[in-house]
Amino acid sequence: MKFGFLGVIAALAVTACAPTETVTQYGGTAYDWKLTEIDGSAVNYDAQIAFETNGTVHGEGPCNGFSGKQSKPYPWVEVQIDFVEELYCSGIDNEEAFLTALTEMTLIEVSGPNMVMSNEETGRQMVFKGI
Repeated sequence: MKFGFLGVIAALAVTACAPTETVTQYGGTAYDWKLTEIDGSAVNYDAQIAFETNGTVHGEGPCNGFSGKQSKPYPWVEVQIDFVEELYCSGIDNEEAFLTALTEMTLIEVSGPNMVMSNEETGRQMVFKGI
C-alpha cells in the first residue's frame, strides 16, 4: 500500500513537470506554414514558418531565413525571433512587415491545414496554409 501511494505521488510529480502543451501538440508541426494574408489583405510574396517539437521555430521571409523559439501554451503564441540572415532584396519591406507581425501575435489556432495567428488587443491577424 505504501509503495502504491508513493507511485501515485511520483506520477503526479512527473505530470506536473511535463513540458507545456504548445501549438506543436495541436497540429503545429503537421505542416510548414505559408503566409496567405495579413490583416485581411492577401500577400503577394513568399513567407513561411515552421514549428519544431523542441520549441524552436524557423522560416523564410521574402529575402532571408530566420529562427527563434515559441513556448507559450496553446492557444497562446509568442514568436521570439533570435536570428535573421542579413541579405537585402527588393522585398525587404515585406519581410520587415512579416517579421514584425509575427512577433505581435498572441493567439494561435490550427485547424487541419489552416492556421490563424491573431492579437485581440490590436485586431491584427495572420492567415497561413499548410504546405
